[in-house]
Amino acid sequence: MTATQERVNKETLKIFGMAWYVFAAVAGIALLAMFGGYLPNNTVGAFAILYTLGIILGWIGDRIPIWNTYIGGGSILAFLGSAFLVYKGIIPEATIETVQIFMDTTDFLDLFIAVLITGSILSVNRKLLLKAFAGYLPAILAGIVGAIVLGIAGGMLVGVSPSDIATKYVLPIMGGGTGAGAIPMADIYAKATGNDPAQWLSFGLSILTIANIIAIMSAGVLNKIGELKFGKKLTGNGELIRNAEDLSKLEDKEEVKVTQRDIACGLILACAFYVAGNILSKVIVIPQFEVFGSVVKLDIHRFAWMVLLVAAANVTGVIPAELRVGANKLQGYFSKQFLLVIMCGVGIALTDLGELIAAFTFGNVLIAAFIVFGAIIGSGLVGWLVGFYPIETAITAGLCMANRGGSGDLAVLGAAKRMELISFAQISSRLGGGLMLIIASVVFGIFA
Repeated sequence: MTATQERVNKETLKIFGMAWYVFAAVAGIALLAMFGGYLPNNTVGAFAILYTLGIILGWIGDRIPIWNTYIGGGSILAFLGSAFLVYKGIIPEATIETVQIFMDTTDFLDLFIAVLITGSILSVNRKLLLKAFAGYLPAILAGIVGAIVLGIAGGMLVGVSPSDIATKYVLPIMGGGTGAGAIPMADIYAKATGNDPAQWLSFGLSILTIANIIAIMSAGVLNKIGELKFGKKLTGNGELIRNAEDLSKLEDKEEVKVTQRDIACGLILACAFYVAGNILSKVIVIPQFEVFGSVVKLDIHRFAWMVLLVAAANVTGVIPAELRVGANKLQGYFSKQFLLVIMCGVGIALTDLGELIAAFTFGNVLIAAFIVFGAIIGSGLVGWLVGFYPIETAITAGLCMANRGGSGDLAVLGAAKRMELISFAQISSRLGGGLMLIIASVVFGIFA
């Protein structure tokens, strides 16, 4: 056997684009540093271990039958597998701290979301973008109604009253996550009932965690349905509006030549829009108001402002075509090359597997599943009526209302293989979550 043939044979198996022996060396270095206490406590160290664990778990997850088809494949195993390694104490505390600094202090998660929002919105045709925003709120509302109706039906099967379904299950699940949803909702509960907010919050977070896992798995199933023969008419394969044309096709036109500098400008635009959204979230304050004796305070998240700002920039045409396409290319790069890093980071730094296990009872799982399915059915049906693809609408207006906010959005879209829908996912989590605070004030005032 010649030296050339030996080299080809060695490179037959590639992992994340690397010959297996190259990745084995990289992984060996990272794992030695982690278990030996030599991992740098900075962004470089975090990238080294997150890529290593993410690629290993992702490679395995993409090859497990059923899991790779219906559960979400490698990205979801990277998320749950890394959380399991933390739960079992396999990952050292020093490494967990390094990842937490990377995810929380340096906030790479925010950069990831900002790039995806900018690229995805700027890649949508202006007229189609306006149509999407006009029809999206009804789809969110329909998802909420569907969640309530099926949630009550599920509660009847296990003997839970409709009032408890509404206050203890639907509100935390459909509330837009933890920080902007369940936590302020607990304060509304306390003011409406006079009880300790922790009394509602502890159970609310547990049931939300269960629903988050169900939503992620449901996203994988919806993606598979879209691949089946009968499901091809139900999905736009990442496009929300039926018969829509993506602006990214401008890349094929000769007059739009995208350079590496244009792609770099996409990053600059993402950062600028993010900062502008943060400014508006601090400067524009919505006055508090009272509903059924409960004081409601709405804080519009910087990502919600960012979505509106990028959409306005697209509709008004102030961003040149080459920069829009550059931002879209950057979004594609981030979503494909950094997804495993993000999913593994969320699993290590932002997921408590013990919390999920503690709340894992048959009744809770059944009710949470009914609520998630109700959100899917309600949003999907109305999405079709307003000219959207049901699968994309169910994923964004339904499942991204029934998960744990920003990190849940990424997990759901990762399982569905539709990261380009991040902007609509953020509308659900941020603006939809704000709407749920108003609904919570009414529901607590009536039933609590």
